[in-house]
Amino acid sequence: MSHATTHPGGDRAARGSGAVVPVLAFAGIVVAVMQTLLVPVIKDLPTLLGTAPSNATWVMTSTLLAGAVSTPIMGRLGDLFGKRRMLLTSLAVMVVGSLVCAFTDDLLVMIVGRALQGFAMGAIPLGIGLMRDELPREKLGSAMALMSSSVGVGGGLALPAAALVAQHTDWHALFFGSAGLGVLAMALIFFLVPESPLRAEGTFDVAGALGLATGLVLFLLPITKGSDWGWSSGLTLGLFGASAVVLLLWGVLELRLQAPLVDLRTTARREVLLTNLASIMVGVAFYAISLVLPQLLQLPTSTGYGLGQSMVVAGLCVAPLGLTMMFTAPVYARLSAKYGPKITLILGLLIIAIGYGAGLGLMGAAWQTIVISVIVGAGIGLAYSSLPALIIGAVDPSETGAANGLNTLMRSIGTSVSSAVIGMVLANTADHVGPVDVPTMEGFRTSFLIATGAVAVGLLLALFLPGRQRAPAQDKPQLRASSEEDAGIERAERALGGFHGRVLAASGAPVARAKVTLIDQRGKQAGAALTDGAGRYALDVPADGSYVLAATAAGHAPLAASAAHPGGERPVEVDLALPGESEVLA
Repeated sequence: MSHATTHPGGDRAARGSGAVVPVLAFAGIVVAVMQTLLVPVIKDLPTLLGTAPSNATWVMTSTLLAGAVSTPIMGRLGDLFGKRRMLLTSLAVMVVGSLVCAFTDDLLVMIVGRALQGFAMGAIPLGIGLMRDELPREKLGSAMALMSSSVGVGGGLALPAAALVAQHTDWHALFFGSAGLGVLAMALIFFLVPESPLRAEGTFDVAGALGLATGLVLFLLPITKGSDWGWSSGLTLGLFGASAVVLLLWGVLELRLQAPLVDLRTTARREVLLTNLASIMVGVAFYAISLVLPQLLQLPTSTGYGLGQSMVVAGLCVAPLGLTMMFTAPVYARLSAKYGPKITLILGLLIIAIGYGAGLGLMGAAWQTIVISVIVGAGIGLAYSSLPALIIGAVDPSETGAANGLNTLMRSIGTSVSSAVIGMVLANTADHVGPVDVPTMEGFRTSFLIATGAVAVGLLLALFLPGRQRAPAQDKPQLRASSEEDAGIERAERALGGFHGRVLAASGAPVARAKVTLIDQRGKQAGAALTDGAGRYALDVPADGSYVLAATAAGHAPLAASAAHPGGERPVEVDLALPGESEVLA
C-alpha cells in the first residue's frame, strides 16, 4: 500500500489561512511605523546627534535609499526562492537595524542602522504577492487593498504614538519599540502564514541588481539633497547625468538577459507603465499632506496662522489620514468588484483633489485639518488599493513579487520627489526669525497646489488605462472580476495551446487552492497554477506535445495525469480527480 505525505506546510496553511490577511497587514503597518518613527523628533535630530542639520537629514535619506534599492530586489528574490522566506528576511534585517540605532548616538552608526531598517520596505510587495498566491479569489480584492493601505495606516497610527514616546521617554525607546514590533510580526508570519508554492523560473540577476541599485542611488541622492547642494550645482547635475547613463546601460543589459531582475518588456506594457507612472503621482500627493499639516499645527499662534498645538495633538489630528485609508479597503473591494480597479483609481484621485482643494481654504483651526486628513486619506486609500490590482491583472502570477516591488519603488520615488520639492518650497518661502526659519502660509498653500497638480497628472494617466476585459459568454461561464486574479485566469484560458479544467476531490467537490504543475517531456516544470474557489485552473503550454499534469492539495493524495496538446488555438480541457485523503506519516 502506498503512502503519500501532505504538501509541505499544508497543515500550517489549513490552520493559518484565516490569519493570512491580518498578519500580513500587520507586517505592513510595522514597516510604516518604522518609516515614520523619527518624524516627531526630526527637528531635534541635529542636537540629539551632535551634528549639522544637513548631515542629520541623512538619517531619513538613508532609509529612503535603502528601501528604494531593496524593494525590487526582494520582490524578485521572493518570486525565485519564496515570498514568505524573503518577507521574514526583510523584517529580520529591519530588527537588526532597529537595535543598531537603539544603542548609538553616533551619526554614522545611526545612518547604517536606518539603512538596514529600510530593507523592510520590500514587505509590502512580498505581502501582496503572498496574498495573490494563497487567498481565494473572492477575498483577494479587499485583502490587497488592506495590505496596500497599511503604509498609510501605520504612518497615521505611528505619528501620535511616536510623539508620545519621544515627549515622555528617551528617544532611543522608539527603536526598541520598532525592534519589538518586527520580532512580533516575524513570529506571526512564521507560525500563521504558509509559503507560496509558486516559483518563477531563472536565476537571480546580480548584475541587474547592482546596476539598478547604483542608478537609483545616483538619482535619489540629488533629489533628496538638492535643496542643500543647490539644484544647479555641479554635484547635483553630475549625479543626475550619471544616473541617466547608468540606468540606460542597465536597461540595455536587462533587455538582453533571459531572466532579468525587471522584465522591461512587461514594464513597457501600457497598463503596467501607466499604473507605475500614476503611482509616482499618488506618492507625491500622499507625502505632501504628511509634511504640511504637522508643521502648520505645531507653529505658534503668534505667527498669525499657526495653530499652536503640541506634538502629540498634531499627531492625533493627522492620524485620521491613515485610519481612513484602512476603512476604505472594504469599500474599495465592493467598488472594484462592480466597476474594476481603473474606476476606483480615478475615483480615489478625484477625492484627493477635492481634499487638497478644500485644504487651500481650510487651514484656520485644528478641526479643519482633521477634515482634510479624512478626505485625502479616503482618496489615497482607494488609489493605493487599486494599484496592486492593476499590476497583478497585467502580469504573470510568477512575476507578481517583482512587479509589485517595482510599483512600490515608483511610490517611493513619488514620496522622495514630494519631500524634496515641498521641502524646497517651504525653505524658499520661509520667514527668517533670527537663526530659525519659520514656514509661511504661502509655502503651505503652494505645497497643496503642487500636490493637486500631481493628482491631475495621475488622473490623466489613469484615464488612458485599459478597461476591464470580459470574456465572451458563449466560450465559458462569465467570471466576476471581484479581483484581478479573474483576469489572469481568463487570459490563460484564452491563451494559444493551453490546458484548463477543474481539480475535484473523490466526492466530486471542487478543490480550491490546489497546485497544478505542468511537466514537459524532459521532466522540467513548464508552468504552475493554483485553482480558484470553484476548483478551476488554466495553464499555458510552450509548445504542442505530451505533458504531465501533477496536482497536489493539502489533505489529498497527489495525482499525476498524462495529457497531450495537438497545437492550435483551442485549449484542451483536462479535469483532475484527486484520490482519497492522504495519510500523514508519523
